[in-house]
Amino acid sequence: MEIMTEEKKAEARGFYHESLDLLNESGIPYMLGGGFAQAFYTGIQRDTKDLDIFCKASDYPKILKFFADKGYKTELTDVRWLAKIFKDDHFIDIIFDTVNNICRVDDTWLDNAPDDELEGRKVKYIPAVELLWCKIYVQNRERFDGADVNHLLLKQGKNLDWKRLLSRMDQHWHLLLAHILVFQFVYPSEYHQIIPTWIFEELMSRAHDQYALPPPVERVCRGPIIDQTQYMVDIKEWDYKVTTIKTV
Repeated sequence: MEIMTEEKKAEARGFYHESLDLLNESGIPYMLGGGFAQAFYTGIQRDTKDLDIFCKASDYPKILKFFADKGYKTELTDVRWLAKIFKDDHFIDIIFDTVNNICRVDDTWLDNAPDDELEGRKVKYIPAVELLWCKIYVQNRERFDGADVNHLLLKQGKNLDWKRLLSRMDQHWHLLLAHILVFQFVYPSEYHQIIPTWIFEELMSRAHDQYALPPPVERVCRGPIIDQTQYMVDIKEWDYKVTTIKTV
């Protein structure tokens, strides 16, 4: 990870201030994610040169146009989930879905987004449930967000809307159970007070009951949902079918 000098940190702060001021001026609904959201929920501070902004798919073109009219360079990086705004060495990621097209931003995100301030600027942060939802799927070789998930659960788990998180993860409940088990390993003295018994029992019951089901007829690999590169061998050489990803 690049170590930022004090000069670079000052430049980055100026970029954050300018960007947030413009976003608020635009009046287009957005939420702050990334390292700033992680810091908001856990207190863990990270140096970063970019902003992660979440918005609905119908709103990112408006944000791009607003900044383009102000002289910023804009880019539609991936029409499925990501756009960018650039100024010198800094940039804004405009995120309206995830790379696996599962965590699509909708009005419920905005409805549950807490209001706060970042260095005097009014902002909404991505909800803790949705932040967890996105991070649970980041399990590739170059980046694994398991520690972020554990820290979020440690600091926010007691007040988390677990029913909403389970609803978000219902299709891929195995991943939620896996993270809960890792959390129990990492924090053996805390998990009793943080992870509700009912959700652990529900997920363990599902894990047990799945063995009563017949094996799937189709040979499917769901690996690309969590890592878009390392499981390509399964698809290209070992004749597994790519799982169908359903958006919610």
